[in-house]
Amino acid sequence: QVQLVESGGGLVQAGGSLRLSCVVSGRTFTTYAMGWFRRAPGKEREFVAAIRWSGGSTYYADSVKGRFTISRDNAKNTVYLQMNSLKSEDTAVYYCAAQRNGNIYRSPDYDYWGQGTQVTVSS
Repeated sequence: QVQLVESGGGLVQAGGSLRLSCVVSGRTFTTYAMGWFRRAPGKEREFVAAIRWSGGSTYYADSVKGRFTISRDNAKNTVYLQMNSLKSEDTAVYYCAAQRNGNIYRSPDYDYWGQGTQVTVSS
């Protein structure tokens, strides 16, 4: 069984920064690709960023490229999402997810999900 627990969300002013963390329990964390997705009110869940198990390859949505950075610490079973220059349109519930195989951009291809953490950006 794999469990994911996100933290680090909150309320921040536009232009500010937050760092989300996702701690993964389970013995095979290092073999999973990890992703962050978000769902804004009234919208579909969308891909934000992802990282391969080795940490050597990262992927970003165009809307966050240059502002967000995904990283992982396999020794701590943790993946991070550093969010800078936040905008009001970044307001959403952010979810961490783990994937064994599949398309790294597609949420149905992820096997495990966290409960989500709210990020609210005030303008």
